[in-house]
Order: sequence, then C-alpha cells, then structure tokens
Amino acid sequence: MDAANETTGRTDLRRPLVDQKPPSDVGLESVLTERSLPYWRRMYLGACIEMKLLFSLALPAIFVYVVNNGMSITARIFAGHIGGKELAAASIGNSCFSLAYGLMLGMGSAVETLCGQAYGAHRYDMLGIYLQRATIVLTLVGLPLTLLYTFSYPILVLLGEPKSVSHMASLYIAGLIPQIFAYAVNFTSQKFLQAQSVVRPSAYISAAALLLQILLTWITVYVMGLGLMGVAYVRTISWCVIVGAQTLYITNSQRFRHTWTGLSWRSFQGLWSFFKLSAGSAIMICLEIWYSQILVLLAGLLTNPDLSLNSLSICMSISAFTFMVSVGFNAAASVRTSNELGAENPKSALFSTWMTTFVSLLFSVVEALAVMVSRDYVSYIFTADAEVAKAVSDLCPFLAVTIILNGIQPVLSGVAVGCGWQTFVAYVNIGCYYVVGIPVGCILGFTFDFQAKGIWTGMIGGTLMQTLILLYVTYQTDWDKEVEKAKKRLDMWDDKK
Repeated sequence: MDAANETTGRTDLRRPLVDQKPPSDVGLESVLTERSLPYWRRMYLGACIEMKLLFSLALPAIFVYVVNNGMSITARIFAGHIGGKELAAASIGNSCFSLAYGLMLGMGSAVETLCGQAYGAHRYDMLGIYLQRATIVLTLVGLPLTLLYTFSYPILVLLGEPKSVSHMASLYIAGLIPQIFAYAVNFTSQKFLQAQSVVRPSAYISAAALLLQILLTWITVYVMGLGLMGVAYVRTISWCVIVGAQTLYITNSQRFRHTWTGLSWRSFQGLWSFFKLSAGSAIMICLEIWYSQILVLLAGLLTNPDLSLNSLSICMSISAFTFMVSVGFNAAASVRTSNELGAENPKSALFSTWMTTFVSLLFSVVEALAVMVSRDYVSYIFTADAEVAKAVSDLCPFLAVTIILNGIQPVLSGVAVGCGWQTFVAYVNIGCYYVVGIPVGCILGFTFDFQAKGIWTGMIGGTLMQTLILLYVTYQTDWDKEVEKAKKRLDMWDDKK
C-alpha cells in the first residue's frame, strides 16, 4: 500500500481486494510497538491513526442508527398527536415488538464477530457464507415470533395492561409483523457491511427511507384518515425499502466481488451450530433491550398509568435517540476489535477499545447536559399536555445519569461482540439487570411508592453494576490470548478446513 494510504488508513478500492490489507492493518500496530519512540509519542501517533479509523466507522453508523430509531420516534410523534391513548398504545406496541428487534439484532451480532475476524484475517470468501447462514437462521426464528404477535392482545391483558390500550396496541403490533422478516435480512446485511468498514451506503439508504416514512405517514394519517394503523403500515413499508435497497447494493456492487460470490449451498451447512452461536449473541442483546422496555410495561401498573406511560415513553424515546450515538460507537468498537484480533494485532485491539470508550463517554456527557438544559421544553416535541411535560421534567435527572452510563456500556458490549464474549456478557446481564435492577426498581416504585422514579433508580443501579463489571473484565483481558482464540474460532468455522 502506498504512503498516502498508510497515512489515512484507507484502502485503495481501484486495486483488487485480495492485494490490500484491511484498514485495521495500516500503521497502528507498528506505531504502538515501536520502542524507539517515547511512550507519549506512541500514544499520540496511535490516537491520530485510531481517530481516523474510528470516526470513519462510527459517524456513518451513528447516522444509520439515529435514522432507524428516528423511524420509531416518528411513529410515536404522529401517534401522540392523534391522541393520548394512541401514544400509549404505540409505546406499548413498540416495547413489545422490541422482542423481535432485540432477537434479530442479537443473533445478527454473531455475524459481526465472525465476519469481522474473517475480514481481518483476509478470509474474504467466508463473509458471504456467514451472511447467508445468518439470514436463513434469523428467518426461521421469525416464524414463531409471528405467531406470538398474532395473539398479543390476550398477552397484554394477562400482563395487567388496560384493555382499551391493549386492544389498540395489538392492532398496531399486527401491522408491524412483516418487519420481523425485514429485520432478519437488514441486521445481517448491516453486520456484513460494517465488518468491511462499509457504512455510508447504509446511511444514505436509511435517510431516504426516513424521509419516505414521514411523507407517507402524513398522507395516511391526515389525508387518508387511517390513524394509528396507518402509522404501523408505513413503518413496515419503510423497513422493506431499506432491506430491498441494501440487498441490491450488496449483490450488484463490484466492491464486494471477493466477499459476496453469490448464493451457495454451503450456507445450509452447520445451521444448528450457527444457531447456537447466534443464540448466545441474541440473549446478550435481548437482555439489554428488554431491560429498558420492561420499565415502560411496569409503568402501566403504577398509579395514573396514562401519565406514567406517556412521561416514561417520552423519556425512553429521548434515551433511545441518544443511545444511538453510543450504538454507533458500539459498532465501531466491534469492527475495530474483531478486525485487529483477526489480523493478529493485540496492542491495536487494546488501544482501540479504550480510545472508543473515552470518545463515546465525552459524547454522552454533552448529551446529558443538553437534556438537563432543555428539561422543561423537550416533551412538547411529543405532546402538548402540560401535565406530561412536568412529569418528564422531573424524570430528566434520571435520564441524564442513564445517558452517561450508556456512553460506556454499549462500547464495552461492542468489544465483547468483537471478541466473541457474548455468552459471558449474557450471564452478567441476567445478574445485574434481572436479579438486581428490576427487583430493586419494583421495591422502590411500588413498595416505597416512589413510582416511576423508583423503577428508574433500580434500572440505573443494574446498568451501573454491569458497566463496572465489563470495565474490570476488559481491563484484565489478555489480548494475546484473544488473538489465539480468534484464530481457533475462524479455523472451526472455515468450511474448507
């Protein structure tokens, strides 16, 4: 690679991919191991290289996740302006549908580990096989989910939600069912692209889909009068547009001629083993996503459930929006870590981990300060109800603490995905979230009558405990051993071997 490319950390797409090194190989490891340079000089040069690589991945990924989450927030905004019950129904519907979102996103992270490490190790032909296997497995998993959401009304009533809201939420969920299979294709495709540091095309596609959704939702709600169901139908259509455009890009672009070689019967081999690997990833991600969504469901059991649901759903929408920034750094951390481990660069993997964590934390602090400054006004984006606005303002300090913790925790989870620690993190999540966080929240919220503040305090406690454990484990990691584990993992999953 020429000197200009070594300086910028970019690959030359005009030359065959097999003759190039991936971006993770360029410069960083040699700088960090150059003993002739003073320590702080190595750190400075390493930071310059890493920041270029990090932001080239993180910024487009942040945009993709912000836009995708914006599709959900847009749906809630339109629902909120239709009526209070519609907002509550959309909030519960989105919370319940997060089961599918979390499951598909989690199972897709297995592709993230394998594709990232395979790309770093220059085993390009396996990326397309991993993509196809994951899509098949996730599509099969979507079938029982379809049955579950078909009977969402009795399930919501059984959980104690108000019948009128449960009925509206169940209809809303029914309109979202095709999204399950859109998720199956979208998340695996995103991980396939991210592993190769290709993120911008997904950003352009997602932006176009969001604009389309806003336009079509306005037409269906205010012109056609379809109400809440119009919001659900358009949201599903928008996701199908993303999947179609992304699939066409992967299958027709010369950029992936070495990593996508077409459909192959090899993708049907070892599906059960791939399912087990994906299941560990799914449990890790689902436990994290469900944790915050359970907060919304518990709010329906509090005194004055409509006010609690509306205020918490608005706060959770803001939290989810800021969380997308951290998820962008999560994706960057996962790609950088897996690429470096696959390329046998342990010092680069370590350096990238802490650099990404630090940058993400800075962003989250700025976001938390912005929330506190606008605490009395931010709720009017979603609703004109002054009582809801006051409740949201009271919850903003809890929201600010959550945002800061979310600046660290997702990045460490991304490192875990890059290293293949999903099963271990799943156990950590169970203990911190469901043994500590939710029980403490219920005791404070119901027994001590702190209401929504008590539930949220428990959630913060669980997240803080999980973050501290992941920080300690990451600090104690032997990165040379992680390189060896990555080599063994790739050998095990390489069909030719």
